[in-house]
Amino acid sequence: MKKIRYFLSIALVVCLFSSCAKEFNAVYKSTNYDYKYEYAKECFANGKYVRAITLLEELVTIQKGTDNGQECLYMLAMSEFCNSDFETASTWFKKYAQTYPKGKYAEMASYYAAESLYMSTPEPRLDQSQTVLAITAYQEFMDRFPDASLKDQAQHRLYELQDKLVKKELLSAQLYYNLGTYFGNCTNGGSNYEACIITAQNALKDYPYSSMREDFYLLIMKSKFELAQQSVESKRADRYRDAEDECYGFINEFPDSKERATAERFIAQCKKHTAEE
Repeated sequence: MKKIRYFLSIALVVCLFSSCAKEFNAVYKSTNYDYKYEYAKECFANGKYVRAITLLEELVTIQKGTDNGQECLYMLAMSEFCNSDFETASTWFKKYAQTYPKGKYAEMASYYAAESLYMSTPEPRLDQSQTVLAITAYQEFMDRFPDASLKDQAQHRLYELQDKLVKKELLSAQLYYNLGTYFGNCTNGGSNYEACIITAQNALKDYPYSSMREDFYLLIMKSKFELAQQSVESKRADRYRDAEDECYGFINEFPDSKERATAERFIAQCKKHTAEE
């Protein structure tokens, strides 16, 4: 009896699916665009985004210039977003903003154009071109709609994305430091420690209020000390003095740092070398 009920249930699902598929195909082939538009709205409302996209891709062209035109374009963009095709969604949201700059959904389209880019940004280790585009899009949204209801959310996203760029720089600086004495990548002279210092210093200039400031300062301090240790005799004293100054600067900037003991240890070692001069 249980097997019979199971197979009946399966048969019912198959019949319903077949019926729905036939209904959709009939709508898709129909030239009654008002009916097709209403059906697409129903699909969107019920979360059937793939079907909505299939219909709306045709309707955005046919309905352009009509009362339903801008809603078709916005629904298409939002369907792509909800279907997790964020790159395509961003393209459609931007198109809406350009086509209907004062449209009913202009504010939301501008926000979701940025949100779509945000959703497709990669992890910090990878290329951050998409992150830069997302930051620009959020900034444009806030400039255009300064009183928008989603302004705080956009600002929060902006901070997140900026932190991702800072993290990218921190990982780059850390990589140079970890490479240490390896010279295989120093084709233009210099050293990995010098590259670490420059990368960290540039990041501090670009992002002076980052929560990762201490990490950058620590890398600079450690790199200057390592650079002094490896220096030729003619440069050693000056570099130890520079490293010592950096250590004092680190302690002054972060007096409660967990790395204060490291800075004090470096200072003691630097003094030994500078005292000999």
